[in-house]
Amino acid sequence: QVQLVESGGGLVQAGGSLRLSCAASGRTFSSYAIGWFRQAPGKEREFVGAIGWGGGSTHYADSVKGRFTVSRDNAKNTGALQMNSLKPEDTAVYYCAAGFAPSWSPQQYNYWGQGTQVTVSS
Repeated sequence: QVQLVESGGGLVQAGGSLRLSCAASGRTFSSYAIGWFRQAPGKEREFVGAIGWGGGSTHYADSVKGRFTVSRDNAKNTGALQMNSLKPEDTAVYYCAAGFAPSWSPQQYNYWGQGTQVTVSS
């Protein structure tokens, strides 16, 4: 029902910032929660943050709380992950996903972007 395309990944020095975008197609995008996940080499995919359909309910993993911000613009069919004060341990492939409710579990999301690489150097 919805298709997602990520952009904005890249290479950044520690302490820097990146903004990831998740562009969605579909007339019912506003009905979906947006989740963000990341996966480092050799590790399981882990929850980063999520935002509800209206944008008023946000959730964050402890590891990124205070540094990352999730947002959305339903009129433009986009979601965003603003990443500040980046650390080398933030290096991973980042994914956006859409589901009917925000959740820490990847299994609760039905649609996924292709992933974008974020590399943070020391």
